[in-house]
Amino acid sequence: MKLPDRSDAPRSPEDTTPSPLLAEPHWIQKCCFRGRKQQFCSFRHKRRRTRDHSKSFLKEKLTSHRASGTSRASRCVDEAARVARPETLRTRPAVGDTTVKHRTHAGTFALLLLLSLLAAAAPAQAQDDAAAAAVSGLDTVWVLIAAFLVFFMQAGFGMVEAGFIRAKNACNILTKNFLDYCLASIMFFLVGYAFMFGKGNALIGWTGFGLGNAAGTCPPQLPLWAFWLFQTAFCGAAATIVAGAMAERMKFAAYLMYTVVISAVVYPIIGHWVWGGGWLNRLGFADFAGSTVVHATGGWAAFIGAVLLGPRLGKYNGNGEVRAIAGHSIPLAALGVFILWFGWFGFNPGSTLSATGDSIDLIGLIAANTNLAAAAGALSAMITVWIAYGKPDLSMTMNGALAGLVAITAPCAFVSPPAALVIGAVGGVIVVAGVALLDRIRVDDPVGAVPVHGMNGLWGTLAVGLFAHNGTAQPGLFYGGGLGQLGVQALGAAACAGFSLAAMGLVFLAIRSTVGLRVPRAEELRGLDIGEHGMESYAGFQIFTTA
Repeated sequence: MKLPDRSDAPRSPEDTTPSPLLAEPHWIQKCCFRGRKQQFCSFRHKRRRTRDHSKSFLKEKLTSHRASGTSRASRCVDEAARVARPETLRTRPAVGDTTVKHRTHAGTFALLLLLSLLAAAAPAQAQDDAAAAAVSGLDTVWVLIAAFLVFFMQAGFGMVEAGFIRAKNACNILTKNFLDYCLASIMFFLVGYAFMFGKGNALIGWTGFGLGNAAGTCPPQLPLWAFWLFQTAFCGAAATIVAGAMAERMKFAAYLMYTVVISAVVYPIIGHWVWGGGWLNRLGFADFAGSTVVHATGGWAAFIGAVLLGPRLGKYNGNGEVRAIAGHSIPLAALGVFILWFGWFGFNPGSTLSATGDSIDLIGLIAANTNLAAAAGALSAMITVWIAYGKPDLSMTMNGALAGLVAITAPCAFVSPPAALVIGAVGGVIVVAGVALLDRIRVDDPVGAVPVHGMNGLWGTLAVGLFAHNGTAQPGLFYGGGLGQLGVQALGAAACAGFSLAAMGLVFLAIRSTVGLRVPRAEELRGLDIGEHGMESYAGFQIFTTA
């Protein structure tokens, strides 16, 4: 009887087709099974011999490579052996073929030798380049996170200013906060960055307009775009300070014109003097994160703007009596203060521009000093106003926290935590006294921007000359440095304040003589939300008077 032709190939596990053997008589199945069993045992014996021989060969090679002392090569061989062994086990030599295992051994040896040479020849320079790239990457991420935090401070400014003014003007102030950052971003990109960090002289830079030809204008560990974004957020913070001091009565178009000038010219020039290699930087003037460059610049611009704009209707009576005009939402202002406090942890620590090396410890010190100064400022302001007026006023307490933050911005990297407590506490007293002083000279500042940013920016700059003991050209007065550093700080603060007052005074005068600074009386009484924007902050709840 002729047996059916059957393949020697093993069946796939997925093949569920019944075997044709099941259709044959029992004795035929048994004979076929015995023949196949013998053939399978012969193949399994040959495969075991191939596997044992491969193991012996690999063991000899591993011993040889490990004896050479190259641990990295050994690891590569181990890995190659681990990967190559299954391939050897899967090799099925043909019956009678004596060259297959020799080819397998030769290929395995060549692969192991190549991997060993590559591992042993890895250049040290490649490792150095990888380490440098990692450092640059970490610094870049740190600076970008700090930039995002500083950007979020715009929301804090908006909430504080909206909460401290009346509901009928809330939409107007928020629109100003929104647009001043938009304009600051564009103007600082087009011309501001070049004036601030471009190559030039001791007064101004003039290369890098539109960030073209700006190579070498930023720290080497940072990409240009990351550094630009961080500095843009600072520029936007300086511009938005003025909005609060001139709130509830300034024309929207006039505010946009002001923003263009301070973002493109005034702030960048002062920044060049201090941070761009200008004349104050060469004298040793120290302003780590911007008590003068950012806050005092915006604060003194706010002061001259409020003077030229005049007070709000009804703020001062004819006999000089001050009439308090309450803001519409203290909770909104409190939220804004917390946002600003949070953002300051990017503002000050982020100014290290690095998160590696010596900056690691410095970041922690700066963050601690920032927090302590804010807390001390809030407490001292509350105690001062409580003693002076008999009530612990929350609005003044919140401004005290902001005053402490502004005051510690310049010396945050140069002073100890106990000194930060003193600096913040003095800042809280200054803000209370500053509000009273402005009312005495009849300068209307609805949110306290001038005492918080202008006066405490000055105080923080001078505090470097008193308390600095690390990182400045000379130690502070209280650390045996004499009057040298204090004199440089006073000169720099006066120069920056004078330039901001003069430049922005001319700008406001020019605007007043052209498009006008102030809205009409009827519009001011009705509210700038409707008069300037044709909308209400709280639809259906608008309350206004026309008399």
